[in-house]
Amino acid sequence: MKIGSQPRLDGRSYLDGQCLIAMPGMADTRFSRSVVYVCAHSEDGAMGIIVNKPAGDTKFPDLLVQLDVIPSEEVIRLPSRAEKMQVLRGGPVETKRGFVLHTADFFLESATLPIDDGICLTATLDILRAIAVGSGPESAVLALGYAGWAAGQLEAEIQSNGWLHCAADPGLLFDESVETKYQRALNKIGIDPAFLSRDAGHA
Repeated sequence: MKIGSQPRLDGRSYLDGQCLIAMPGMADTRFSRSVVYVCAHSEDGAMGIIVNKPAGDTKFPDLLVQLDVIPSEEVIRLPSRAEKMQVLRGGPVETKRGFVLHTADFFLESATLPIDDGICLTATLDILRAIAVGSGPESAVLALGYAGWAAGQLEAEIQSNGWLHCAADPGLLFDESVETKYQRALNKIGIDPAFLSRDAGHA
């Protein structure tokens, strides 16, 4: 998938580095009230990470043990940042696979994908090992799975009032107040969710 802000046929840029905001009438319940950070968007399709849906009771230290990144007895020695790191339900595709969305102060050659505004995506165990020993990125979340769209699918969903979009910021991506991210994303574009409906204007 090609990365970058290339012009589309309608003259607008692709949505790499933007956040999608699900409209209240979103037909796909898997994306109800979701905020999705778009990691890649091109004529071939799109890929993103849901940033406001916790992965149930799954804890980052437990995953480190399950993946043999650290032995169980090392959990008590984890840096506080690793101990508190959020695990999110990133989307319905490849839900057993982990994707780390993080700041650009950590980079692995041939493994880290730069996205936009100092945000990167890495999907290897090496970044988990770095986080476990305190040498990982300043801010990061681990997402299980991702959201994917075929060529033209996301554009069609936007045109049919499935999504709005807004600029991303570190708070929307990384802070712990997951339950307020949907409201905050709408606030960034001056919208009160009480006034939204399925028949609202096109994004």
